Amino acid sequence: MKRILITGIGGSIASHLYAHIMTNTDWEVVGIDSFKHRGWIDRIVGHWEEHPEWESRLQVITHDLNAPLSPITIKKIGKIDYIINMASLSDVEASIQDPVPFVQNNINLVLNMLEYARIAKPEIFIQISTDEVYGACANKNDIGAKEWEPIVPSNPYSASKASQEAIAISYWRTYGVPVVITNTMNNFGERQSSTKFPVMVQKWIAAGEKVIVHGEERDGKIEIGSRSYIHSRNFADALLFIIKNLPPYHHVPDAVDKPDRYNIAGDLQLDNLELAKLIAKLMGKEDFEYEVVNVHTLRPGHDRHYSLDASKLAGLGWKSPLTFEESLKNTIEWQNSHRDWIE
Repeated sequence: MKRILITGIGGSIASHLYAHIMTNTDWEVVGIDSFKHRGWIDRIVGHWEEHPEWESRLQVITHDLNAPLSPITIKKIGKIDYIINMASLSDVEASIQDPVPFVQNNINLVLNMLEYARIAKPEIFIQISTDEVYGACANKNDIGAKEWEPIVPSNPYSASKASQEAIAISYWRTYGVPVVITNTMNNFGERQSSTKFPVMVQKWIAAGEKVIVHGEERDGKIEIGSRSYIHSRNFADALLFIIKNLPPYHHVPDAVDKPDRYNIAGDLQLDNLELAKLIAKLMGKEDFEYEVVNVHTLRPGHDRHYSLDASKLAGLGWKSPLTFEESLKNTIEWQNSHRDWIE
């Protein structure tokens, strides 16, 4: 039986990864979380209410990864085959308002996890990163950044993620840690924070309130920011595909090489108004009021458009189990019957 360690287990994305592993493997999971930031144990307990048999296959370690793992904790964790380092502060606005502790947190945690990996010697160490390290793309129709294109982060959050990547690469080359980097687009799904845009839109529309969309007037036209959203279970499926089918490339001494890297993106690029209209359609409330608000001049470092070219992973055989619209419909229906999570 394989054992996988997931950091940030109380986060929305990690909780979906946990559920996907429980559903599709017989592995045991060790989850680490400080539960001081956006991690909630409620996300895990919610899965246990539906699948009580899953509880015995999860060990939760409460630990702030700003500090190294102690020898006692390492012994408690036991043998680990795979590590997915998902924990990070991820709120762009928070990183802009108070960048120093934000960046220090994200750098400290990757250093401490990579130091642990030198002891644990897993088969693979997946460093979860973001599309934002590549910086903004030109417009909504841009095909997006390919793996290993120039790293040009726009804000302290994306810079901290780019720093995590660089440190992971150095441990891959210097110490032989079997690093694989994944860059993903905006995730959504059940039990997501109510401050995330898809949840806010559903909440506004359900209450009959005005939907706020960020954009600005340029050359006489309204330009609205765009993203490619992916459901966290689809993202989890891509991670499992990588673990099972794409063993990590190991550094060859004296070679000019780099570790494996994969872009993971949704199947549609939508601007925020298009997303709001689709959510309204799936809710049966297509007639809603909205307002385009220009915040970009007030919030430097926020990019209008992000996009990833995910053709590499597709060419290796991975495809999302569910389409974007199917996933969004399921999420809306689940949130309608679990109102606590969007209120």
